[in-house]
Amino acid sequence: MLKITEEEIKKILPPNGPSYEEVKKYLDKYNDEYIVVKCGGSVLVNKNLFNNFINDISILIKLGFIPIVIHGGGKRISNKLNENGIKSDFINGLRVTDKKSISIVEEVLNNFNKEIAESLKKNKCDSQSITNKQNNILMVKQEKKELGFVGTPTEINLSIIEQIVDEKKVPVIAPLGLDKNNQVYNVNADTAAGAIAKKLNARRLIIMSDVQGVLDDKKNLITEINTEKVNVLIKKEIINGGMIPKIKNCLDVAKNGVKGVCIIDGRIKHSILFELLSNAGSGTLIRE
Repeated sequence: MLKITEEEIKKILPPNGPSYEEVKKYLDKYNDEYIVVKCGGSVLVNKNLFNNFINDISILIKLGFIPIVIHGGGKRISNKLNENGIKSDFINGLRVTDKKSISIVEEVLNNFNKEIAESLKKNKCDSQSITNKQNNILMVKQEKKELGFVGTPTEINLSIIEQIVDEKKVPVIAPLGLDKNNQVYNVNADTAAGAIAKKLNARRLIIMSDVQGVLDDKKNLITEINTEKVNVLIKKEIINGGMIPKIKNCLDVAKNGVKGVCIIDGRIKHSILFELLSNAGSGTLIRE
């Protein structure tokens, strides 16, 4: 962690973010520990939300944190497939990806990756792309035959991430992997983020989306949840549909060495900073 003065911290913090008094209590808590941030949903396609996200990651670096960014790209992929007359089918929230689709998925995610890395650099935050073409870190196997080119991570090359972090850069990871024949596969971004967070033994995995977090039956935010509570909510069908695999992935990560997994709302300004650096937090904290 960087040693920075009170004056420097106050200059870095945004006026509408967590207060200096709160922040100083949390700075040492994450000393030299990885924070994995997965960004998806409309956060990545809405220009203002995208800029807020870039700004928050830049603030974390200036404060001496070690953020690792993994991005989705579902909405852009769907738009591009539609433009090419390809209908998107999903099985349990995963996109069926055939030979024609995978080349479009790869192109969209690699372009998006470059855009995120360049936006960080423009914001005085050095970064490095990690894609299947550049610094590939994900070795995968096919998840299920009926899904086509959708992969599950089998190995993760951490040395590439560690080298980029040592160079004081933010690794920006596209959810793409290669199998033993160098065939490219689409990987669900939540799955990729979870696998990387576990392998890094990260302090936090933050899943940034366009939902508040986990809601109860009255649509109020549940600020903290564990396995027992999740099972009750699934049984009552309060957690349902695509949220079930998302939550189960979060619980798996929390059971395997990551101290806390948070689902936060990327539509709220500075939600990453509030989650890490304030008493109230942001969204839903998922623990074992």
